[in-house]
Amino acid sequence: MKRCKWCNLNNPNYIEYHDNEWCRPNFDDKYLYEMLILESFQAGLSWECVLNKRDSFRKAFDNFDIDKVCSYDENKINELLNNKGIIRNKLKIKASINNSIIFKTIVNEYVTFHNYLKSFTQDKTIYEIDKTGNELSDNISNDLKKRGMKFVGSTIIYSYLQAIGVIYSHDEECSLYKAN
Repeated sequence: MKRCKWCNLNNPNYIEYHDNEWCRPNFDDKYLYEMLILESFQAGLSWECVLNKRDSFRKAFDNFDIDKVCSYDENKINELLNNKGIIRNKLKIKASINNSIIFKTIVNEYVTFHNYLKSFTQDKTIYEIDKTGNELSDNISNDLKKRGMKFVGSTIIYSYLQAIGVIYSHDEECSLYKAN
């Protein structure tokens, strides 16, 4: 099977992610939440680095139970800062708690986070390759920042939209490539 040029063929986790998850629509709120938190930890790093720590993140973040994460205190922050299995960046850890609270607020406003995203996407899939941002990622990023989220720049949001299947970006040489 031919894969996108970014997929490290020496990393089974990356191959599994590429083949069975990336760019596949998954609009379950728990998944949307987990991916948003993980993508925020990617800022300045590679997705492969985050993906390799995904299981550790799940354990450290109570399997991404949003109610638990929203209630994290300084003791939990210190525990996370000492967890060698995750990315131990204090700003990103604090942002993940803050972003969780805002995510929950958005869900309360829109019923689901997918409904929030649909207010920007009109529930359409975008097919494009070799980009790291577009007007959609700019608009969602700007709105999330206005709401107070951190580590949600346009590039991170673009990557997020690819991960959850709003933007379909498999390379033309990839066996999973499809156009409109």
